[in-house]
Amino acid sequence: MAENHSEELKSQQHSSHRYSSHRCLAFINQKGGVGKTTLAINCAAGYVQMGYRVLLVDLDPQAHLTTSLIDSSSVDSSQAASLERISEFTIEAALRREKSIEECIFEVPEEGFSLVPSDINLSAAENDLYQELGRELLLKDALAKLPKDRFDLIILDCPPSLGLLSLNALVAADDVIVPVQAEYLALQGMVHLREVVSLVQQRLHPQLSCRVVVPTMVDLRTRLSREVIDSLREIYSDEVTNTVIHSRVKVAEAPSFGMSIFNYDRKGPAAQEIANLCQEIVEKLGIEAPALELG
Repeated sequence: MAENHSEELKSQQHSSHRYSSHRCLAFINQKGGVGKTTLAINCAAGYVQMGYRVLLVDLDPQAHLTTSLIDSSSVDSSQAASLERISEFTIEAALRREKSIEECIFEVPEEGFSLVPSDINLSAAENDLYQELGRELLLKDALAKLPKDRFDLIILDCPPSLGLLSLNALVAADDVIVPVQAEYLALQGMVHLREVVSLVQQRLHPQLSCRVVVPTMVDLRTRLSREVIDSLREIYSDEVTNTVIHSRVKVAEAPSFGMSIFNYDRKGPAAQEIANLCQEIVEKLGIEAPALELG
């Protein structure tokens, strides 16, 4: 009896340090090549550095995020017989209800976050799922089955389009993070994206927040970058972060090694930028401080 009571007390103490619910952030931009996936990986790692328990979900059929992690053998394959079997445990399987999303979670021990992978088959699945009743709610329903206290933050890396997968992300998310490349076409894309977000807020998810716009791939030596950022701040003054993500060689190199910037160049300026951005997003969105201390 005493032993049972001791174990119960330990469990209560452990659970008292856990969140009662997770916060879900959708990193989205329908324009490709804006550094969205790199930003999602680096922010996931940045939040781990801050003490958050993070789940990264790859919703892009191109699966660049997943491929970089798997090819570098960063993903812990102990849940499956081999790395090849990861293709059976993807976000596609969870959306099709063939697997629970918990079965599709792989650990990335080198980074400290968890991953739900993707692969090219997700592209065909997106077409098939259009026939599903309640198709906009598939991801939300899948994530709802996760224990609420398992993760503090869930980061959704969305595809570079505004199709069904991105719609699922917007319905499932609490907050939208928009990476915007410092170029003029990005301003036009922002208008369309905000229209889509507004429709989702009106018809499907009134609580969805869209309050964070992150300038990426910035080169302040060029007049173009400076002018685009000035325009962004003028139009979206409350949303644009003070932290901008500069174009840096180290940032571009890190994904090819399957690493976040914190593992690739921890003491460099890029890592500090991501750390600053993560903290700024926490403050902008009022995200609770992590309940568990590192170490």
